[in-house]
Amino acid sequence: MNSNWLTSAAPGGHGATVLAALIAPDPQAPLVRRALYQDVAERLRQQIYARQLEPGHWIDEMRLCTEFGISRTPLREALKVLAVEGLVTMKVRRGAYVTEMSREDVTQVYHLLALLESDAAASVAANASDEGRARLARLHARLESQVRRREEFFATNEQFHMALLELAGNRWAAQAVTDLRKVMKLNRHHSLLKRGRLSQSLAEHRALMKAIEARDAPAASRLMQAHFASGLEAAA
Repeated sequence: MNSNWLTSAAPGGHGATVLAALIAPDPQAPLVRRALYQDVAERLRQQIYARQLEPGHWIDEMRLCTEFGISRTPLREALKVLAVEGLVTMKVRRGAYVTEMSREDVTQVYHLLALLESDAAASVAANASDEGRARLARLHARLESQVRRREEFFATNEQFHMALLELAGNRWAAQAVTDLRKVMKLNRHHSLLKRGRLSQSLAEHRALMKAIEARDAPAASRLMQAHFASGLEAAA
């Protein structure tokens, strides 16, 4: 990784440091930059997801400071953010470690996701507009075309689930699911990696879409619960 991804906007301190190599704002967007620690948190988050920082491993702060070209202050602020998200565990006098998911952790996360998303599925089936249903149908059509392209399927699958939460209109549930899905990515045995799971997941999505299109809220809730039960079994 290029250690010069951070550039100083002005002499005389880290407060003026910006992430020039990471930030490419839309020309039409307001001129607002995030705090440095937020960009550091995102870089660390992506390293964790990519297994460049493995679950259970100690985070070498000095190495990362050198690699990123920053002081320890923004790094430690970033680690606090990741600790709140559950991606990092802080241990007294031992430093920060990438969180390692136990079987019980995985079961609890899937249980909560099933509760929140089955409720959202029922709400969408009962109340979503034709435009909202069409939006989900377009995402589902993309899943159908991506079943042999795993990484694309992963991305669209998450978009589908988050669109469902958005259409349900409960922002607190959407925020909780966002955080839970971050933690779920720590699981070494991602459910969609199991042989045959993508095709099975797609079949479950088809059944769910039929229930949503039929405005059958109880069926949508039940099918979403079953979808997560299958995912948990595959993630074991």
